[in-house]
Amino acid sequence: MNLVRGIRSEITKLLSTRLWWVLALIMVVYVAICAGGLAAVFGSVGSGARGPAISHAQLPQLIYSFASSIGYVFPVLLGALAVTSEFRYQSLTPAFLAQPRRGVVLGAKVVTLFLTGAVFGVLALLGSIGAGAAVLSAFGIDPLLGDPEIWAFVGRSVLAMALWSAIGVGLGALVPSQVAAIVIVLAFTQFVEPLLRFASSLTDWSAQLGQFLPGSASDALVGSSFFTIASAAGPALEWWQGGLVLAAIAAVATLIGFFTSWRRDVS
Repeated sequence: MNLVRGIRSEITKLLSTRLWWVLALIMVVYVAICAGGLAAVFGSVGSGARGPAISHAQLPQLIYSFASSIGYVFPVLLGALAVTSEFRYQSLTPAFLAQPRRGVVLGAKVVTLFLTGAVFGVLALLGSIGAGAAVLSAFGIDPLLGDPEIWAFVGRSVLAMALWSAIGVGLGALVPSQVAAIVIVLAFTQFVEPLLRFASSLTDWSAQLGQFLPGSASDALVGSSFFTIASAAGPALEWWQGGLVLAAIAAVATLIGFFTSWRRDVS
């Protein structure tokens, strides 16, 4: 029951700030613009023009995948900031006084942010599917909203966003400096990993390693992304393997953070 009370406390703390809805709003607008824009490009010039051939059966899922392929940075940031703000504003002191078992506090935060990440996934998909399906329909392309595979993709996308949020919690526990955590998230997601994924695609042996990068694992879990189609190389991992890789990254980062910064004295 301590964990349940901890989750309630974490939900209250999260909802008492503007951070979650500001990030969610920016994410939805950003994803909707990208999804609608790409749908308009393919709808106006044709999916076979310049670049990899994408059939109308593949196109809707590709458009909708913007929710996770570019939107994942927002739940990661939310998870990291939810932890680092505790260190920055020293709110861990009353939290640890109320619940001396620090593992319960961190566990409650992981569960809370995992669930919040799932909510972010739903919101991101509303943006990508809402804008993408509307534009595709305007160009006479079936958005395939009745296809069971699309809804399986939706479920996997929500799970991926939830796991990204849990990874953010692990990063925040591992790197308690708020500024450093933000820089790491933005630098890795926007620059470092895209370069690593491109470099890993150049040889067979590096491609085997590259499939375990967080972004590659996320694409494998979701089942589609513009990056994998544009590079003419689909994700090598099965969807469930991609999910396990993301879960393992979240677990390892959280455990290391727990045994380092989380157990230090706070004032």
